[in-house]
Amino acid sequence: MEKCIACGTCAEKCPKKVDDPYNENLIKRKAIYVDYAQAVPLKFAIDKENCIYFEKGKCRACEKFCPTGAINFDEKEKQLFLKVGSVILAPGFEAFDPSRFDTYNYVKYPNVVTSMEFERILSATGPFQGHLARPSDHKEPSKIAFFQCVGSRDINRCDHAYCSSVCCMYAIKEAVIAKEHAAGDLDTAIFFMDMRTHGKDFDRYYNHARDEAGVRFLRSRVHTIDEDPKTQNLIIQYADEQGHIQTETFDLIVLSVGLETPDSLVKMAHGLDIELDQDHFVKTGSFQPVATSRKGIYVCGAFQEPKDIPYSVMESSAAACDAKGDLTAARGTLVQERTYPEERDVTKEEPRIGVFVCNCGTNIGGIVDVPKVAEYARTLPGVAYVEENLFTCSQDTQDKIRDVIEREGLNRVVVAACTPRTHEPLFQETLRDAGLNKYLFEMANIRNQCSWVHSKEKEKATEKSMDLVRMAVARAQLIQPLPQPTISVDNKALVIGGGITGMTAALGLADQGYHTYLVEQSKELGGNALKLIDTWQGEDIAGNVAHMIEKVANHPLIDVYTESSIKASEGFVGNFETTISKNGSDLSLKHGAVVVAVGAEELRPEEYLYGQDDRVLTHLELDAAIREASPKIAGAKAAVFIQCVGSREPDRPYCSKVCCTHSVKSALQLKKMNPEIDVYVLYRDIRTYGQREALYREARRQGVIFIRYGLDRKPVVLKGTDTVSVTVKDPILNRDILINADLVILASAIVPRDNAALAQMFKLSLNQDGFFMEAHAKLRPVEFATEGIFLAGMAHYPKPIEESIAQAKAAASRASVVLSKEHITVEGVVSHVNEVLCRGCGKCVDVCPFSAVSLVDREGGKTVAFVQEALCKGCGTCAVACPTGAASIFHYDDQEVLRMVEAALN
Repeated sequence: MEKCIACGTCAEKCPKKVDDPYNENLIKRKAIYVDYAQAVPLKFAIDKENCIYFEKGKCRACEKFCPTGAINFDEKEKQLFLKVGSVILAPGFEAFDPSRFDTYNYVKYPNVVTSMEFERILSATGPFQGHLARPSDHKEPSKIAFFQCVGSRDINRCDHAYCSSVCCMYAIKEAVIAKEHAAGDLDTAIFFMDMRTHGKDFDRYYNHARDEAGVRFLRSRVHTIDEDPKTQNLIIQYADEQGHIQTETFDLIVLSVGLETPDSLVKMAHGLDIELDQDHFVKTGSFQPVATSRKGIYVCGAFQEPKDIPYSVMESSAAACDAKGDLTAARGTLVQERTYPEERDVTKEEPRIGVFVCNCGTNIGGIVDVPKVAEYARTLPGVAYVEENLFTCSQDTQDKIRDVIEREGLNRVVVAACTPRTHEPLFQETLRDAGLNKYLFEMANIRNQCSWVHSKEKEKATEKSMDLVRMAVARAQLIQPLPQPTISVDNKALVIGGGITGMTAALGLADQGYHTYLVEQSKELGGNALKLIDTWQGEDIAGNVAHMIEKVANHPLIDVYTESSIKASEGFVGNFETTISKNGSDLSLKHGAVVVAVGAEELRPEEYLYGQDDRVLTHLELDAAIREASPKIAGAKAAVFIQCVGSREPDRPYCSKVCCTHSVKSALQLKKMNPEIDVYVLYRDIRTYGQREALYREARRQGVIFIRYGLDRKPVVLKGTDTVSVTVKDPILNRDILINADLVILASAIVPRDNAALAQMFKLSLNQDGFFMEAHAKLRPVEFATEGIFLAGMAHYPKPIEESIAQAKAAASRASVVLSKEHITVEGVVSHVNEVLCRGCGKCVDVCPFSAVSLVDREGGKTVAFVQEALCKGCGTCAVACPTGAASIFHYDDQEVLRMVEAALN
């Protein structure tokens, strides 16, 4: 593994081709392979089951041609025994195999593919290099259909009663991307039962696909696929929403397959002695969403329940939080800090540039004339040493470069090889090992920009490589060492919001040993959870919240400030100072990280007689009435739930996520209290995602009647003497239904609080709905763009208790990464301002996306811009906006960039 440099020679010489599992067996790969281009570690492996040597005892071509001697056929399987204090299970899932569904003819018809196969078809690294093509004849399809709920919400053929949660969104995404890839006007149609786009901004994407991208959505479940034997087109029949039978022909059909736990993971769970539920997912509770039945073992991702990427990423950090809590006493005991030699001062030396040109086997050397490039580099001014390396990124060559720097007295290094995005940090580490500042390095990307893009123009690829090397050397003459200052970290945390989310975050931090300030504006902790009865799994909320409040109140590392508000805050990661106001007095708190968990609130509707008739209630009011044993509940003979009140409408185009589950749960509660009560749920899409589907199924079994309505024809609620009349058009009967109800319960939207002041104070972003914006929806779902500040709970987006708790633990986990350090190193490539040129116009302040620039007053009354290096990311926006040229970026100033331009034009 240490010797393999992923040059690809072994795969090129291997004579054995096998099905490629990564590309869903749509194409072949070699018996020696890398799973995919971005694999970590990027090392080749031998498929022992298909290798000719292991089958027949001969061949070994890969061993013969490997330039680094990395292949060892005598290597044996080893067992490793690890002593650990905690275990996190993140083994993922398996896509459902639709082969057992003979009506879909997945095995028989080549143009019936799974969604996973279609993902690979659309991918630039897939079997058709991103070109839209169907498997049978590689022609571009003009009509594609997507069938939802294949292997999900099905108890007749596969025993997967649960919803797989992600399929609706990925089908929409695939349909939209397919239309973007198509050369012509592609017709895409999605056949579905309920469109479950319940995540943040998911409904917006759904609306865009339907209204702007032109994706057709057909509410129908197709049972059979037939094929035209001549064209291999696919023929289906289905019933439309009016009950009419329609026939359509498609070029390609995509089966949106669900998620399931493979048998291997079931066996692993039994071996670890952890409990699984009836669907073979790891059993967890709402208040301990990542804890398994065995203490010290945690779970995250789809092994716990089907879920999407943002939630999986949140859960992974949540599991880390709980594991770190277990391991607090041992933290740092096994850490070995890397040491570097003292940095050499080269500021007074003439540039002595070393140029290292990488051959990289056939990857670069097969196209670019590397010896010619190296010879050319020797003629460039300032170049003191040139070497051509077979594989510059290998550890052997890194050691060699370090020795050459010391021996030749080099003070600048240029490497002509691959992309700096992946390789620059590696070479910068080598410079540090040789006693040079890491910023005395420049890279010419002769792979991506030369050998790859000019693979059929060898002379031009060589010429361009020489151009890039000349530009890199020209810039290297000007680059200077940059400091990387360190800032101290105050290892205390501030949590804003004392609901379930805030308390969880505070406990997560305090259990890891970090002093935490918990600020809540109301008189008591608990937030919205105090108004709820139980979770969707039936757990008592009041008891669990009371236990959580007690733990917070008695924790020695948590200071609770109720009836308090945030008045002001300043500072940066590791060094914040926040002023809170309590009982008219101000208190200053110093801390290194912030968790924003201010929650959300229930909308007060202005329709359906709400506020005009006390028989019309919201969800929270219904829970209160049930808890207080209100006579209006006990005496009710008919109850109507109306979904999406204030949600999924033009002014508020998002799903509030929890409403469908709460309505179905409440309907079952009413049935339990009075089996004779008539309960109706008027809905647009039932979104009981994941294992909540069991509640929906049970409600139908108990006789709850579900009637769908459209946004263009909402139910009509009128006040009567004895009852409230509700009129709704039944789409199946195609006629109006009149219901005389004793109770009307409105699934009112969850809306954000007024977050503008807090967002302004901490320089945070809000989305168009008023919820806080995370740094990256999938990769950084609990972080803000402003470093050191984290996000959790319904301040981010509506979500149920277990998701709020998981996100709170995730925020605590990410915050602890900051708090665990005594010092933080600031990157050297940051903005700086020439105060002589600055006129204090503030344009740089306005455009800075990280709030790193501010205006300060200097002696003499001059106002100038000042850059807080700890906040700056070196993006250069300020330099672009500055009208006087006062703002620029270290390592990329005008002189360095223009020198490269001059070299390019020379």
